[in-house]
Amino acid sequence: MQNFLLDLTSCMSVKNFPYEASPLRQGAMEKLRLALQEQQVVLDSAGIGIAFIKGRAVIRCNQRFAEIYGYAQMQDVLGKSSRSLYPDDEAFRALGEAAYSVMATGAPYKAEVRMRRCDGKLFWTHLTGKLVNPADTDQGSIWIVDDINEQKDAQDQLQSVLIEQGLILDNAMVGIVFLHDRKVTRCNSSFEKLFGYGPGELDGSSSRQWYLNDADWLEAGQRCYAPFAAGQAFEGEMLLCKKDGTAICCEVRAKTIDSHDLSQGSIWITMDITARKQAEKELLRAQSDLEKLVEIRTLELSHTVMKLERKAAEQKEAEAHIQRLAHFDSLTGLPNRILLNDRCQHALSVAQRAGQSVALMFLDLDHFKSVNDSLGHRVGDEVLVLLANRLRDVVREQDTVSRLGGDEFILLLPETDAAGAAHVAEKLLLTALIPFQIEQHELTVTPSIGIALYPRDGTDLDTLSKCADAAMYRAKADGRNNFRFFTTEIQAHSDRTLLLVNALRRALERGQLALHYQPQISLATGQTVGAEALLRWQHPELGNVSPAEFIPIAESSGLILPIGEWVIRTAVNQLATWVANGMAPITMAVNLSAVQFRHADLPQLVSDILEEAGLPADLLELELTEGVAMTDPLGAIAVMDDLRQRGVRMSIDDFGTGYSSLSYLKRFQVYKLKIDQSFVRDITEDPEDKAIVGAIISMATSLGMQTIAEGVESEGQLEFLRARGCTEVQGYYFSRPVPTAAFEDYIRQDAHRTV
Repeated sequence: MQNFLLDLTSCMSVKNFPYEASPLRQGAMEKLRLALQEQQVVLDSAGIGIAFIKGRAVIRCNQRFAEIYGYAQMQDVLGKSSRSLYPDDEAFRALGEAAYSVMATGAPYKAEVRMRRCDGKLFWTHLTGKLVNPADTDQGSIWIVDDINEQKDAQDQLQSVLIEQGLILDNAMVGIVFLHDRKVTRCNSSFEKLFGYGPGELDGSSSRQWYLNDADWLEAGQRCYAPFAAGQAFEGEMLLCKKDGTAICCEVRAKTIDSHDLSQGSIWITMDITARKQAEKELLRAQSDLEKLVEIRTLELSHTVMKLERKAAEQKEAEAHIQRLAHFDSLTGLPNRILLNDRCQHALSVAQRAGQSVALMFLDLDHFKSVNDSLGHRVGDEVLVLLANRLRDVVREQDTVSRLGGDEFILLLPETDAAGAAHVAEKLLLTALIPFQIEQHELTVTPSIGIALYPRDGTDLDTLSKCADAAMYRAKADGRNNFRFFTTEIQAHSDRTLLLVNALRRALERGQLALHYQPQISLATGQTVGAEALLRWQHPELGNVSPAEFIPIAESSGLILPIGEWVIRTAVNQLATWVANGMAPITMAVNLSAVQFRHADLPQLVSDILEEAGLPADLLELELTEGVAMTDPLGAIAVMDDLRQRGVRMSIDDFGTGYSSLSYLKRFQVYKLKIDQSFVRDITEDPEDKAIVGAIISMATSLGMQTIAEGVESEGQLEFLRARGCTEVQGYYFSRPVPTAAFEDYIRQDAHRTV
């Protein structure tokens, strides 16, 4: 609460808002207003008094603070000297001497003291104070006041309750998220960890992600948002799911930020009660068994020593079962993260005293999802069980093999240096390669392993596991089925990726993204017949960020959907503007990412954008890479057919670099094949490139498709393509991708240009 109020005071300071251009400053002030309104909900709901004291005067307080001191409204106490709140000058000075010597160190001051209400009556309070800035006491302090006058008589009982309450709160795992239009605006780290997401990964995303299916998501909206509309809060239990698909039972409490304005969004507090539900179920079952046993014994009127011993054994077994549920994975029987954390703390403590090294391995199976998708989760679970047994056989008795969930395992190896860890990793890779015989299936899985070492890479489980996880992803990037140690290079790459993800989340709204256009030239007429829209990102500190770097990040983070929609909309609107201003109609080519292409709403979105711009559908050409189309050819055919029926043209980009099936290529019914620049670059010299390009053009002509060659940079390349019958070309020979104004200048000079 104290840190929260210090943040509030910092937000109220004008010094925290630099003078910027008017629209940005207005946006900042609007965010400040919303933040203050959200925080006022907390202040008004607090059962304690909160005040900001500056210059020995009350600058700001909540209603409860005014009520504690006997004032009807908080305005009545604003401006009052803090001296008036104390019984006398001596009490005022004594508290000041005691409090500010503590707060000057940056620590909060807490005490139980007698205060004076406005009618002169004295009463007991519990005070908590903290300086806004310990280095500058003139910036004031925050005080939290609780009226404990009546509680003094029951201090012993209250103390017991407070101790119990403190234990509960200190160990609670509560996630908090702010939603606006059912999209995440903010959330705390506990919420991200609860659902298995990384820092900032949920920002801007839909709440649909943590529901098992669309039906549950829609039902939750009806259950929760209907009370919101009536000005009520929501409390209940929901079955939700983590990022990896694991279902969890949660206790959910939700409230609108402003009950009179639902557009301000809502606050949700979520707590994982899965373990509690499972434990309750087990306890109820055990209780039922015991009740039946007691009933039988009562009816029999006699108890034997054997029955008493059996009852004790049953009770012990039930307790052991509950204990096992809390510390071991239910599928593989391996230790879970709770038990791993305990063992890791012990191992690190021993290693610290003895000056030894500890290795932590993060193991993830490569393409394991395909096993579940093709053979079912039952077979996949059996693979995990058998693999868990193999892992235990490879390591020593003092080592720990744990399962985090899904196909992720963590191995803790005490007294193990880099050489020992590498030896174990090699053994793990070999044992995983032995085929699994499950029913009629013979399966082979390969792992990718990341290794972190204590104390070099970290001194606690969280830090070591993050480092090992990053190293594991490097192992996957380097070809999978291998292991990598954590390095500073991996850390730098991870930091760079995190930096770009966070910056990219705001790039669109801050106007940092732009489109450049590269002309596409007809070899028959020599005129510009099309333009390819290419995305560019200019960041104020990072400079020009390469699309090759930020596009994969946008795809993996989910940001490619809003960015991709912006690209299509901007390119279509620009072409509509050109045509409206008298430019001869040309084709606008826009690249589609794999994530965009697989989105169910893509065809309708494209139609809506074209309709809004008033642009004919046949002037839009959507480019899809060969690899994306062949990942799911039947699905690709369905989407392409839908777009083609709407009048939109489709082309295959980077043709020749993938592994297309000619039978599928014919069924794709695309309008154009784009010859990859890697083949065009050396067509004047390399016989193989000449043959490949000639074959692509000949095949496309036979199938009734047009061809366009990209990366044309010389007269020789142009003449070769013209001689082979290529339809269109683009490249630096004609123009680099240029901003809007430069492209318009290029078109104006088009009439005087020959090819």
